[in-house]
Amino acid sequence: MSKEANARIKINKLLENSGWRFFDDEKGSANIILENNIKITEKLLDDLGEDFEKTTNGYIDYLLLDHQGFPFIVLEAKKESVNPLFAKEQARKYANAQNCRFVILTNGNQHYLWDLKRGNPNLISRFPTPDTIEGYSEFQPDTKDLINEKVEDDFVAKTQNPDFDKDPRWRDSQTKQEFIFNSGLRFLRHYQLRAIHRIQEEVKAGKDRFLFEMATGTGKTLTASAVIKLFLKTRNASRVLFLVDRIELEQQAEKDFKDYLKNDFSVCIYKDNRDDWRKSEVVISTVQSLLSKNKYKRLFSPTDFNLVISDEAHRSINGNSRLVFEHFVGYKLGLTATPKDYLKKIDSEALNAKDPRELERRMLLDTYSTFGCEDGKPTFQYSLVDGVKDGFLINPIVVDARTEITTQLLSDKGYNVVALNDEGEQTDTTYTQKDFEKNFFSKYTNTIFCKTFLENALLDPITGEIGKTIIFAVRQNHASKIVQLLNEMAMQMYPDKYNSDFAVQVTSAITDAQKYTVNFKNNNLNGSGNFSPFYKTSKTRVCVTVGMMTTGYDCPDILNVVLMRPIYSPTDFIQIKGRGTRKHNFTKELKDEQQKKLVLNPDKKAFKLFDFFAVCEYFEMKFNYDEILELPAVSSAEGGGESPPVVAEKNHEYILPDPLKTMRENQIGADGMRIDRMYFERFEDVVKEDKEIQKMVQNRDLDAIEKYIVDNVFEKPNEYYNLPKLRDAAKVDRRLSLREIIEKMFGYIPYFKSKDELLEEEFDKFDSAYLPEDAYFEFAKNYFKSYITDAQFRDIIENKNFALLNTNANGDTFKRLSPELRTLIPEYIKDNVSINQFMT
Repeated sequence: MSKEANARIKINKLLENSGWRFFDDEKGSANIILENNIKITEKLLDDLGEDFEKTTNGYIDYLLLDHQGFPFIVLEAKKESVNPLFAKEQARKYANAQNCRFVILTNGNQHYLWDLKRGNPNLISRFPTPDTIEGYSEFQPDTKDLINEKVEDDFVAKTQNPDFDKDPRWRDSQTKQEFIFNSGLRFLRHYQLRAIHRIQEEVKAGKDRFLFEMATGTGKTLTASAVIKLFLKTRNASRVLFLVDRIELEQQAEKDFKDYLKNDFSVCIYKDNRDDWRKSEVVISTVQSLLSKNKYKRLFSPTDFNLVISDEAHRSINGNSRLVFEHFVGYKLGLTATPKDYLKKIDSEALNAKDPRELERRMLLDTYSTFGCEDGKPTFQYSLVDGVKDGFLINPIVVDARTEITTQLLSDKGYNVVALNDEGEQTDTTYTQKDFEKNFFSKYTNTIFCKTFLENALLDPITGEIGKTIIFAVRQNHASKIVQLLNEMAMQMYPDKYNSDFAVQVTSAITDAQKYTVNFKNNNLNGSGNFSPFYKTSKTRVCVTVGMMTTGYDCPDILNVVLMRPIYSPTDFIQIKGRGTRKHNFTKELKDEQQKKLVLNPDKKAFKLFDFFAVCEYFEMKFNYDEILELPAVSSAEGGGESPPVVAEKNHEYILPDPLKTMRENQIGADGMRIDRMYFERFEDVVKEDKEIQKMVQNRDLDAIEKYIVDNVFEKPNEYYNLPKLRDAAKVDRRLSLREIIEKMFGYIPYFKSKDELLEEEFDKFDSAYLPEDAYFEFAKNYFKSYITDAQFRDIIENKNFALLNTNANGDTFKRLSPELRTLIPEYIKDNVSINQFMT
């Protein structure tokens, strides 16, 4: 049988399975016409192009009719070996000639549904039924409405209820804002606004897939709420699907969306509303719920949702999860703090020639490609660095603690054990950090871990007890040991207070573990307010987990994150560290107003990251960020986040005491780590010892020294010194010049000035020359600095796109200046300041 005939048999079966009819029957008249003859007019022939068969008639492979018998969908079929997208343009012309809005492109194995009013063909897993596609046809989106919708900071807070603004309670705007805040509604921050505007820009450019890369704690759910409202309000979506990969995230999203959108749209969790989910505009589901028994294919049409949002997007496109995500047509938005870049450093042509399947799998798993960001840049990005700089997030205090044993396990040589085998012969076995609690066991090491944590943990500012903590263990048996040790120690520290509830294991082996995570967040795990009846905080202070409570777990009052296991994945490390980066005011849970006034430090200004396996050092100094990612192993089952059991050839139980060898707390500053400084010092030694340079120093010929270093020192074997590496080693928050480095080495300048010091110095020069009026002084300084450091702001000023100042963080500075200074400052900077030195 030919491949073309084989494809036709498959297509016929797929059409019948979806309710389309080749013949009249009891269900209705036939609604499929085969090889429909279409008169090819001169205009249509011109449209189809010279490569199309030049006959007076053309033939549509399958023409699908609506319930009234009018042409509805053009289906173009290709043989199995041909990409169905090859028929795209031909099918479009046929559809336009028949006044059809929809096109199906298929080769029997791969299918695309194309709504000609909406954008690009979408991959589908089955054909739509006549009823669902006709229902979808009533949906009439207009992207112009979406693009032109005015989105400001109160976009989510502003209800569509026309009576809301007429409420007599709104005597003034302050009262209204207080009500909005107390009701759970929120105002969008400047970066969240920018994210929404980026979607409008991308839709205008014809895009229908978007990726938001936003650090943990920066409000991805609030941003998603604004996106949902934008699409629903402008009728560019009639229903939205929000996909998560864990039950606790499903419940968390429902709560947040109901808070943000309850006045405008209905929200439900699918599994709680299986019979009437269609009544809701926003449907939330775990990927696993829809995968179970292939519900996504059996119970849902590809057209049921016009916008699909994937939380933790780097996970939702892996394995079977991707089938759910791609089943639905429409706009796609991915949210993640840690996108996976499987195409980085890959020679696509070479890999395709070697193994096309591996290249295809890399493209499928690559977060950027999946969401239409083939250049490796997300639609919108807001990092932890941005969040800390803007004052929305906090960095950790790293507590690097190592015992005698872990110090050896972490060393290049590892920990060597000499023992006798069954034959009485002496054998040597070397263990590394990867073996800890897998085939190298030490009760005393675990004891020191727990003791060190308890003695140095940040305390709850209201009660003085151990602050809420998440501990990450090696595997489930290790988690059990840690929980037992902590509860024994807590009994000694706080007699009769916790009764074995101080620490709880939260892993997949524990019944109701998912519920524990929710209760811990809501401050009622095993009770609350154990130390004060006026303060609601979880009686359980520590959750010990392995792979749960990592991605998307929102618990802002976490004060300690503890790594009692090594971590080798940067994605895992970023997610785990992110559990502590959110800010929090602890008096929020204090019911007594008088006591609130007595709390000296109510705000969370730091959290501690306890690192017992040099994880921070590894990612700071040893991890190769340019390494090509390995593809994950293909598995028939989706993992549950826990480490698989490890069967070791040899196990060793260490039974001697293991004292703490080193412990240091370090809030990493501008000077960086010692290894960075050593690199700079080695370069300094090489330069100072060079005889030719010594002669130039005597003549104070800095130009000659600079040229000599470039020609004779940079990029030579052994060290391969170069300017980018030296800049990185110097740990200065701006781009140093080689001249500055030379001046520092030979004592012409005492130190490298920071970006802000240099900005102050440059502004002082301007101030001395022009002396702006006192009323404008601070605004002039802010404008001066912003013009230099904010490329977007500078571009707005240069191109006179002043309307964009409304969405720029520095826009207010411009508005408050006199017209003369608005012009004078940029002209002065262009003539007198090198902007390049302020870049990072």
